[in-house]
Parts: sequence; C-alpha cells; structure tokens
Amino acid sequence: MECPYCGAKRPKVIATYQDVRGIRRRRECRGCNQRFTTLERPVLTTPLVVKKDGRREEFSREKLLSGLRISCTRRPVSADDLERLVDRVEAGIRKLGKTEIDSRVIGDIVIAELRELDPVSYIRYAIVYLGLEDLEAVRKEINRLLEAG
Repeated sequence: MECPYCGAKRPKVIATYQDVRGIRRRRECRGCNQRFTTLERPVLTTPLVVKKDGRREEFSREKLLSGLRISCTRRPVSADDLERLVDRVEAGIRKLGKTEIDSRVIGDIVIAELRELDPVSYIRYAIVYLGLEDLEAVRKEINRLLEAG
C-alpha cells in the first residue's frame, strides 16, 4: 500500500470498519501525515456477459455504474444508492451460478432495480435499454409506470 499523496510505503491503519461493500480502512501516512480511506473488496468471479452480437466480455461494474450515473444525472439519487444498486445486481448475477449470462438478463435486473429507485431515471435508462424510439413508445412506458405505482 502506498500513500496516494506522497507515495510513501506502508501507511498505518487508524480504524477498520466492516461495510456491505467490503472492509473500509482509515489510514494515515507515516511520511506526510495525510489521511485517506481504502476499501477492500473480495475478488469474486462473475460470469462472462454474452452480448447481442454473440461477443463475450467480462462483467464490468464500472461500465454499469457509468451508465446508471448518466441516467441519474440531475436526479435526487446519491452515489451510495447507485453503489448499492450495482452491488445488488452483481450479487444477483453471481447467485444465478452460471459461467455465462446474457446481457439482457443483466439489463432486466438493472431496469427492475432502477424502477424502484427513481422513476425518471428508469425512463431515461429504458429509452436506451428497451429501444424506445418514438414519443408514443415512451408515453406507453410512462403510462405503464404510472398504472403500476
């Protein structure tokens, strides 16, 4: 472990907390006395994602989080809410126990979670994910959302 400020080796651990996402450690650099937090997460294998065109790629938590951030821009959705949503999606696909998973399955899990989190962000995500290409399709999805809620 290196200090992110000065690069000194082996900062001391001040406090350790167990978190849903992993182990958080508050550290202090022995060289520059700056404090920072690290997050340790277990490395768990996730299935390969099978894309529409048949390509296979590693599941990318960062890619999913990036798309969700775009959908939630200027919405009252915290970064922690998005992290928890991605945690649930990741746990859900691991729980399936498959070595490969269709991207559509992941998308369905994400869209269900997002519908519960923020309806406007859900519509933004759905426009791309469900391929809503005209206003009538968007209106139908909004009406379906209003009827359900």
